[in-house]
Formats: sequence, C-alpha cells, structure tokens
Amino acid sequence: MSELGVNKVVLLGRAGGDAELKFTSGGKPVANFSLAVNESFKTRESDKADHVEWFQCVCWNRLGEIAGQYVTRGKLVFVEGRLQTRKYDDRGGNARKVTEVVVRQLRLLGGAGAGNGNADPTKATGHGAEAGDAQAQQTHGPMDDSIPF
Repeated sequence: MSELGVNKVVLLGRAGGDAELKFTSGGKPVANFSLAVNESFKTRESDKADHVEWFQCVCWNRLGEIAGQYVTRGKLVFVEGRLQTRKYDDRGGNARKVTEVVVRQLRLLGGAGAGNGNADPTKATGHGAEAGDAQAQQTHGPMDDSIPF
C-alpha cells in the first residue's frame, strides 16, 4: 500500500532582489528570486524581536516570465508551491545541495509603488498567476514595515 503525502508551502514576504529570468537550453523560461519572510515575537523580557527566514523560489514557463517581469526587490509577494531539494556541482566542481520553493501560484501584493524595480506592475491589475496561467495579480494591501528593507 502506498502512502499519500502532502508537500505544500504557502509564504508571504518581500523579494530580496529582482527575479532573474533565464532560459533552459530547450528554450523553457525559468525565473529565480529570494523571498524574505519576517516573524515578529516577544522575548522573555517582553521586548519585540524579529527573525527573517530566506527562501529561494523558482518559477517555470509563463509563470517564470511573469516573475521575471514583475518581481522586484522589496515587492510584497505571496507564493504557493512545493519544496524541492536538488543537487548540483558549482563552478569549482564542488557538490552542492539547495532546497527551494517550486512556485505554482504567485500573487504580487501592495500598491504600484511597492518595490524598487522599474517594471510597470499596473499592467497586471486584477489577475491571478498560476503555473499554467498567463496573468499576474496586483492587489492593494498593507505594507509591513517589519520586513528588513
């Protein structure tokens, strides 16, 4: 009897930099970006403390093209996807291992002025972007000043 498993990640955070769009040798678009997720909590002394967790995100196909165009440094981003760990050799020939979020759904949040990139996010207003979808979403929402940039 086979066991069923669930591999689902839901994150809300700020892009650590502009998404980097590349193409595979077969011409398939893929975008990568880092996502900072901030957690605020109180210490034993009742002081406010913050912890930032960084996630590497990867978007494929049309979703990769959308991320490459609209995900800019500081942009508030919602992602839903799955965790994947892969191995590769770096340029020096050293074996490396990376765990990343393979994004299935992407939502761009915040006003048109959110983020530091030059892309025009107003073109994406009102649509959702999923793995096979050709549209991105722009939703006005509160800015979270506790994110570290």
